[in-house]
Amino acid sequence: MLYPFIMLLILLSTVDLSKQNVTDNILMSLSKGITYFEKQGTHINLDSVVGYIILQGKTLMSGYIFYNTNLVCLSDLYESLSTAVSSLQDTDSKYFKEFEPLLDSSFWSLPAEWSSIDPSLSYTSSRTMECYDEHLSDKCMTLLLGTWKDNGTPCIITKSCRDIMTQFGCLHYFLSHHLLYFMIGSMKGCSRMFKGDMRLSCINITVEHYQRIYNIMKSNQDIFRNGLPGQMQDIFIENILLCGLVGFSDFYKLDWIQSVLLWQYQEVGCFGKEEDLKHLFIYLLDVPHKRVKKREKTLKDGCSSHITGVAVSALGGFLNYYLSEQDKTKMPLI
Repeated sequence: MLYPFIMLLILLSTVDLSKQNVTDNILMSLSKGITYFEKQGTHINLDSVVGYIILQGKTLMSGYIFYNTNLVCLSDLYESLSTAVSSLQDTDSKYFKEFEPLLDSSFWSLPAEWSSIDPSLSYTSSRTMECYDEHLSDKCMTLLLGTWKDNGTPCIITKSCRDIMTQFGCLHYFLSHHLLYFMIGSMKGCSRMFKGDMRLSCINITVEHYQRIYNIMKSNQDIFRNGLPGQMQDIFIENILLCGLVGFSDFYKLDWIQSVLLWQYQEVGCFGKEEDLKHLFIYLLDVPHKRVKKREKTLKDGCSSHITGVAVSALGGFLNYYLSEQDKTKMPLI
């Protein structure tokens, strides 16, 4: 069944952060990002398609379509997503089968309520080397999803996955993927298994407890304080997306969203500059045990597939949060 029309607001053709309402900027950016996806969707990798699926299924469909009278209808996103998913099935069939559940918008859920990070759950020390590689991370997630083999049993938590996913002191991508692991387990319905398994371990931790670990916020604060270097933009926006999905409104900061909006190529609508991607790959490959994105790719016009998908989804999260809060207060956003 086709989704209802998606209505987006466009007031100007360029972003003017000092004069325009933040929601206008977000909607304008999303409009351009969706137009880009309609043209390049068959070339975008699975991680990026997931970002657009979260955007389409859980953010823009939240009912805030009458915010302003100057609206434009973008009803082709659903069709473009279907085409992109079919393309993934043909071009990367193994990875597609392993993570196919994430391509269903019903898999993802909006937070029932907003909460704040608890600084007391921060750990004080960090490792000098990263914790695990992407292959092991993917394997542990497929064990939760039940896609580790045909008709596989879901919610399997092996000792090696438990140990690596509850390891403290991890940084950057590894910390965010620890959170993603618990998110997937919770959305798949594995929470009871998590609790039972954790009682057997030396780490007294639950899904909710782990999600509240403060270090992801600390990581983003440090990245922002250091001027958002190009090689760190990807993890910065990934943290906003994941923590926003969990329900932490702390990550929806106006100065952060203003920075993300400036990363968009205004002419074509994608995110992630080519020169920044070069710095990102040097950063990942030059340091031992860093997570290397196996399926990251540079798209037409020198844009990052991963950053583009994650950025539009995170912006949709910003939009959902700010508009829901405005509904409660009936006050201007800025």
